[in-house]
Amino acid sequence: MTGMDTLRPLTAGRLLGIRREVAEREPDEVVRGLLCNASVLAECCFSGEERVFSDASAVLAALTVREMEDILRRLSGGSTLPTQSNPAFDEARFCALRGE
Repeated sequence: MTGMDTLRPLTAGRLLGIRREVAEREPDEVVRGLLCNASVLAECCFSGEERVFSDASAVLAALTVREMEDILRRLSGGSTLPTQSNPAFDEARFCALRGE
């Protein structure tokens, strides 16, 4: 990933500002979500006193969507455990098929 060592949360006002800025220039909801998340990470991720990413484009170039989600989850105080990406995955059935 990156040399990030600190996450600095943004104020609610700044988060709203990012959302408005991105919404003004991007009509597609999916793209808007990615750009908003990347913009937040560009302003929150630090290595020492330096920002890790210069802007949202740098975030999108460096991180996968899963990596972005994991960092955002940590930023919001949520779990840092990996999430199950396939909602149809049945772990018990998988273990039974493997003979466990």
